[in-house]
Amino acid sequence: MAGLLAIVPADAWHAFTWLGDSALMLPVALLIAVMLWISRDGRGTALAWCLAFGAGSGLILLSKLAFMGWGIGSARWDFTGFSGHTAIGTSVWPVLLWLASARASRRVRGIAWGAGWCLGAAIGVSRLALDAHSVSEVLAGFLLGVVVSLGFLWLARRRAPPRPPWFVWLGALLVPLLFQTPGQPAPTQGLLETVAVRLAGIERPFTRADLRSL
Repeated sequence: MAGLLAIVPADAWHAFTWLGDSALMLPVALLIAVMLWISRDGRGTALAWCLAFGAGSGLILLSKLAFMGWGIGSARWDFTGFSGHTAIGTSVWPVLLWLASARASRRVRGIAWGAGWCLGAAIGVSRLALDAHSVSEVLAGFLLGVVVSLGFLWLARRRAPPRPPWFVWLGALLVPLLFQTPGQPAPTQGLLETVAVRLAGIERPFTRADLRSL
């Protein structure tokens, strides 16, 4: 598998993996919540999205802090926490594409939802190609993202989705690009390391090398 992933240039993987970076996904998730809130009868749907996305993001955060601060992970499975790119990408993209296709038929909305999951899975593959995460971390991140997106759909099942034109959602996606450089990752890793060190009272955060040496 590593040989197949190496066929694609590293620069291309770096560019693609940004589609799951928190620098892009967090503003988009916020814009989804805002647009749902201001739409007609959309406040309940907005709250459902905030609940589902917030719970998923909280689990990602806790898993990373637990490892960085206290070394809680699995050497056997090479697991140091959920792949954040994979989990957030698989949480946000299905919802965004589903909402963008709200004016279409149920079948098309289902296809859009599935396309979002496929995109999330592809983001996970990019994390493997860049050696940023292990297989277990990517799989866990993907499953968490599926649970978040399905959880949102279940919470909002009795509410009709807002139906703005697709180009409104496209515009919402492009808004974050006005304030940042595509491909430039968010400094979340360094921030989490600082927080973990202070919470745990240690000199440096745990690393994957520490896990493998146990």
